[in-house]
Amino acid sequence: MKNKGFHTDRCLRSGFRLRNVLLFLALLSSACLFFACNAESNLKKGDQYFALGEYYDAAAEYKAAYSKTKTRERGKRGERALKMADCYRRINYTAKAVGAYQNGIRYLEKSKSDRQKIREAVEASRGERPVMETPFMDIQDSLDEAAILSATLNLARLLHKSGDYKNAIKSYEQFIALSKEHYASHTKICTPQNDTLAMNGIIGARQAQQMKLRPTLHTVKKEATLNSRRADFSPALFGDDWDQLYWTTTRPQASGDELSGITGTKYADIFFSKKDDKGKWSAPEAVEGELNSELEEGVCCFSADGKTMYLTRCTSDPDYPRYAQIYTSQRSDASWSKPTELKISKDTLSCFAHPAASPDGNWLYFVSDMPGGHGGKDIWRIAIEGKTLGGAENLPAPINTPGDEMFPSFRPNGELYFSSDGHPGMGGLDIFVATEDSTTHRWTVKNLGSPMNSSGDDFGMTFEGPHNRGFFSSSRGDARGWDHLFSFECPEVLQTVKGWVYEKDGYELPAGLVYMIGNDGTNQKISVRGDGSFTAVIQPNVEYIFLGTCKGYLNHVEQLTVDTTSVSREYVLQFPLASITAPVLVRNVFYEFDSAALTESSTVALDSLVGLLNDNPNVTIELSSHCDYRGNDQYNERLSQRRAESVVNYLIEHGIAADRLTPKGYGESKPKIVKRRIAEQHDFLHLGDTLTEAFIRALPTEKQQEICNSLNRRTEFRVLRTTYGLFERPAAAKEQEGTKAEEEATKPEETDESESESQQN
Repeated sequence: MKNKGFHTDRCLRSGFRLRNVLLFLALLSSACLFFACNAESNLKKGDQYFALGEYYDAAAEYKAAYSKTKTRERGKRGERALKMADCYRRINYTAKAVGAYQNGIRYLEKSKSDRQKIREAVEASRGERPVMETPFMDIQDSLDEAAILSATLNLARLLHKSGDYKNAIKSYEQFIALSKEHYASHTKICTPQNDTLAMNGIIGARQAQQMKLRPTLHTVKKEATLNSRRADFSPALFGDDWDQLYWTTTRPQASGDELSGITGTKYADIFFSKKDDKGKWSAPEAVEGELNSELEEGVCCFSADGKTMYLTRCTSDPDYPRYAQIYTSQRSDASWSKPTELKISKDTLSCFAHPAASPDGNWLYFVSDMPGGHGGKDIWRIAIEGKTLGGAENLPAPINTPGDEMFPSFRPNGELYFSSDGHPGMGGLDIFVATEDSTTHRWTVKNLGSPMNSSGDDFGMTFEGPHNRGFFSSSRGDARGWDHLFSFECPEVLQTVKGWVYEKDGYELPAGLVYMIGNDGTNQKISVRGDGSFTAVIQPNVEYIFLGTCKGYLNHVEQLTVDTTSVSREYVLQFPLASITAPVLVRNVFYEFDSAALTESSTVALDSLVGLLNDNPNVTIELSSHCDYRGNDQYNERLSQRRAESVVNYLIEHGIAADRLTPKGYGESKPKIVKRRIAEQHDFLHLGDTLTEAFIRALPTEKQQEICNSLNRRTEFRVLRTTYGLFERPAAAKEQEGTKAEEEATKPEETDESESESQQN
């Protein structure tokens, strides 16, 4: 019984164990099926996110699918690793992308090897009989080869970006070898464009060490005040003194509560900071108004006149990919308006981003992946003609390459800066400068080298006016691939001219234009800034003529000869423009006491008036003189008339035609009307006050009364005509015609030759 009992117990235990094993196998089978289904669900979600461009969310789903896939399912594991790697690459998770690409390539190569072993085993088992057809295996081999080819090139570029130049070169060379081997069967990957990218990658990786050993004169500094713990990039300086900095950021203070499925951070907004008198930047803050929204905004630039902002905005749609578009915002009362879309093309399946306005205001440069480019993302431009746009033009080689060219920006001298991963570089996006030959219209491209460039992404240049200093953005030194703002400066000998266009005896004219013409062929039109100022780079040993203009005002000309110098120098010019519609004060014209005789100290002011009339040869003026209320009215009128005639005589003696000048003495009949500038200089006067005798006598102090009397004692001119000589023949031409007529009248009549001979005989 004991044995029986033991036997029975053992049988019961054996039966229990068998039942457990069967149950375990059933549960294991169910779990495997569950995980397989769950992995497929993650894969499906990942594909959906990827199609929408939400790479951060897609990467999370692909990673989950990868981790739930059995190690022995090498093909599936390899495919899912590469999908994950592609997402990491797009969101700049470089280290994770490198590891995922390496895993994906390894698994696909093992999967190919497994299929080859199966073929060999089948062939060995059949002996001399025909080998079993394996069309499925052949198709899968082809798919894996294509995936490995693409992944090898991407891996090489990421190794390059991470600064692993040795292994990057190996991967580039592997891709070139594989491309030669499979060029006939994989024509979409084994292309001349991809071969060019690989060759340029090898060149750049080999040159990178030399660039580090031979840095340029640039100094680079990370700006702690401006940066956050998230991405900060694409800076743009703004303001009359370049004392405002705008940039794109995904910091937690950005508007909206949602996280982007593309980056995993907040949707980007445009922030700005302002520099104080001591050169310190204020704490960053979001741009007020309706510029920012819960959508993605960023990468902005400004028109030459500072009145328009161009910016990039990505719309949100749960069912369709997010296509970036360019918007505009107008500046009014120191604030920016709600952005409106700028329709560049009817193409609704392409992105339009990274705007850059040319310094002359004639072109808008931007980045797009629309058809007709060189491959990847290209830089394009479109003519800005008032409120209309011209046709889009793709910039030629050597600017655009089969890689990505992005983030264009301009230095005021016309140099185009952009970033590219298609040209030979140090890795990732490198900054390049392109200059266009004005004669041949051919572009030359140069890598800025180290330290401006690094193995990470370097992009988004902005300059402090004509100077070789400003800001840019870079992902260098950030393991998460987030970008940060850096300042830069490069010493150089730079000669510049700074000028102000303003109303004579008044304020700035922000609508003014200055034409700069040099004997070296320079012919440039310059729009002034909001304070009426402009800055331009000038060259040594060149003679320049500057013409200041503004609608409703007379022109003003300045000449400048630039010397050679070993240090930087700034020349300063003034362009006081006389109004065509209002009387203009001629300052510093003085007369002898109780006389119409001009003093010697009046010469400078009157010579300036001579120059003004020579600069505007089609203008006629009334030259008027005014007195204060003291003295006899008739006497004051006669004295002012004689004084006006004295000024006119001086102008005639210095070459101004008499019929362009009309002297007029008004005595005290036209008292001065106070303008804004006078009101700001004297707190007891207000805009619009008329300085009549009654007004002056009512003032409480003699000093105030004397100030008003001195304002009334003045010499002015006002424009009468602006068409002098335009529709009538000059006197010299009339005199010449009169001489010809006289010659014709006195010329003997022509006779027949035979008749003349007979008369002589």
